[in-house]
Amino acid sequence: MAQIIPLTNAPNQQLSVALNVDGAVLRLNLAITFSEMAQYWLMSISDAQNNLLLSGIPLITGAWPAANLLAQQAYMKIGSCYVINLGMVSDDYPTETELGTGFLLLWDDTAS
Repeated sequence: MAQIIPLTNAPNQQLSVALNVDGAVLRLNLAITFSEMAQYWLMSISDAQNNLLLSGIPLITGAWPAANLLAQQAYMKIGSCYVINLGMVSDDYPTETELGTGFLLLWDDTAS
C-alpha cells in the first residue's frame, strides 16, 4: 500500500517513520537535506537503531518505473520510493521551496 511521507521545505528534516512494506511494519529514520551546492534535495535512510543503510539519494522524478529511487537496492527489502511532481511545476526535482508543496515523497512495497 502506497504511503505519502509528509515533508516540508525545511532544509534539514529528520523523520522517524513506520511504513507498511511487503506486508510488515518497517521502522526507518529519514534525513532529508537540501544541498546548496548541487541545488537539490538528498535523502539518507537509517534503520530503527540509527544504523545508516543508504546515504545521499537525490530526490528526483523520473519516468515510471525507473522513477523508483530504491530500485538498485531492492535486495534490501525496504520498499520502493518515488518523488511525485504534483503538476504545478515543470522541474524534474524539487527546488529549495517546492518540496512538500509541489512534490511529494511516496513509499510503497518493494518493486520486483
